[in-house]
Amino acid sequence: MREIEILKECLGFQWDDGNIEKNQKAHHVSCTECEQVFFNKPLLLSEDVRHSQTENRYFVLGKTNEDRRMFLVFTLRENLIRVISARDMSKKEKQIYAQEETAYV
Repeated sequence: MREIEILKECLGFQWDDGNIEKNQKAHHVSCTECEQVFFNKPLLLSEDVRHSQTENRYFVLGKTNEDRRMFLVFTLRENLIRVISARDMSKKEKQIYAQEETAYV
């Protein structure tokens, strides 16, 4: 996983009402928390090739301002980040993130 230059061109976020509700109900994740992840370091980003049939999808491991460890799937619409799903990191994802976080400091 790595940071990709694609985020440098992004100007904001685009939200879909269905995804907002899904993330809140299923995983208790707010839009604000999702947005925070993109501004905190380290941010581990990778292409989601398996789910990129109709558009390029990506996933990130990151943290909120309150240090909640998150896994997000998103796509880019023009120069906007569109979060598709968000949840807490799994145990394995937390281990990967912790290793990167140690190296980041």
